[in-house]
Amino acid sequence: MTDTTDRAFTGGAYGMGLENWFGGATSLFRRRYARDPSGADVAVLGVPFDQAVTNRPGTRFGPRAVRTASSAVAWPGGPWRWTDDPFAHLDVVDTGDLTYDIGDLPAFAATLEARAAEIIATGAKLFTLGGDHFITYPILRAHAARHGPLGLVQFDSHSDTWRDTGPRIDHGTMFFRAVEEGIIDPARSVQVGIRSGNEETFGLTTIDADAVADHPPAAVAERIRQIAGPGPSYLTFDIDVLDPAFAPGTGTPVCGGMTPNTAERILTGLAGVPFVGMDVVEVSPAYDVSEITALAAATMALNMMGLFAVMAGAPGFGPRPTGAL
Repeated sequence: MTDTTDRAFTGGAYGMGLENWFGGATSLFRRRYARDPSGADVAVLGVPFDQAVTNRPGTRFGPRAVRTASSAVAWPGGPWRWTDDPFAHLDVVDTGDLTYDIGDLPAFAATLEARAAEIIATGAKLFTLGGDHFITYPILRAHAARHGPLGLVQFDSHSDTWRDTGPRIDHGTMFFRAVEEGIIDPARSVQVGIRSGNEETFGLTTIDADAVADHPPAAVAERIRQIAGPGPSYLTFDIDVLDPAFAPGTGTPVCGGMTPNTAERILTGLAGVPFVGMDVVEVSPAYDVSEITALAAATMALNMMGLFAVMAGAPGFGPRPTGAL
């Protein structure tokens, strides 16, 4: 076995290599560390923040848990749902975690927005590990400043569009604010897997959990593609869209969600949608069992890297054909 220990420091820009899952630095998917992502295709940013939760805290430990779990899926040959290793075609760097003053909550959103804007300005696509779901709001603001109003593709058990007033921070209200501020286009926005009551959609399309269960993943993906259209969109994946049987380690679990298999198949069906950025949020390791939530989050993140590779025009790269009986 070739010594490739700590590929986060010693590995090249492309491809995955052999390394003990239980050892080495825990960058996401063993990608190299770089605070400045200039020249890279995708930049990973961890946001260890959980001060906007309305139920159980702990998502500040989410980025570390997902990075650790990602070691178990970062092996040569690439993920089996794709025809190739996405990292053979993408230069992905891990920029580490956002630094912010935990005692200065009012400054948090501006601090994150500024760091997101700094990364976006380098030309790299931003992939973020949460943290609670509020973090998506400052990140959307940074992307909208560059691209204009975005389509939002939101995998979630909650709508997160409850009305809010004043300067308060809440992980259930930020998409109401995003609509109110015009940073997302409701006509090109869709919420997938919803199973919590909120009559106000503000123009966003809802594909609820029952609709997902009643239709093939390919049909769900096609409906999402129709709604998002050809314009720039943002993909956010709240891990609580999965049923708690598969993702117990989250702050506000809701029964009746989708399986990881279904979520993966819908994600791969979105290949070619022009996403300008993506995130995975709401992993709370203290409530996890055998790290299955962190592993599910890492697996979804790996599929999102496949989406980035398709957008980068990787020759011959795409979803693997469905297996034959």
